[in-house]
Amino acid sequence: MQLEGSCHCGAVSFTLDSAHPYPYQRCYCSICRKTQGGGGFAINLGGDARSLKVRGRKHISIYHARLKDDGDKRAHRSSAERHFCALCGSGLWLFSPEWPELVHPFASAIDTPLPVPPEHTHLMLGSKAPWVEVEAHPGDQRFEVYPKESIAHWHERLGLTG
Repeated sequence: MQLEGSCHCGAVSFTLDSAHPYPYQRCYCSICRKTQGGGGFAINLGGDARSLKVRGRKHISIYHARLKDDGDKRAHRSSAERHFCALCGSGLWLFSPEWPELVHPFASAIDTPLPVPPEHTHLMLGSKAPWVEVEAHPGDQRFEVYPKESIAHWHERLGLTG
């Protein structure tokens, strides 16, 4: 499926191909919550990085989160790149050099109608904000940290690839 996305002010727009377009994965970590999730979580989709085409690239800023693991004295810079519109602040996509073939657009930036997922995965619940109520439905999965099942594997398990 080809996805079209944009920022709120229209300075940046993009397209990419996605075999994994279901917005099912709700991440409650503090990075997603603070950079993207007004409801206490963010939703990333899976896309083919080679297919990403961007208009208005000069208006994009990149943020590298600061991470501090238990026991670390200092925080370190994440290799993951969160792309935002520098003019309006809209989150656009995440790219990690650890998986150069992938790009993860934020579902909130996608203008293409997305399919409704048959179930959701709620992840990083161990770091969700206390005010956030997890609206899980029967069949939804919950994880304190990251699940082993990738975005691609979730789509494959449910027969939603294509």
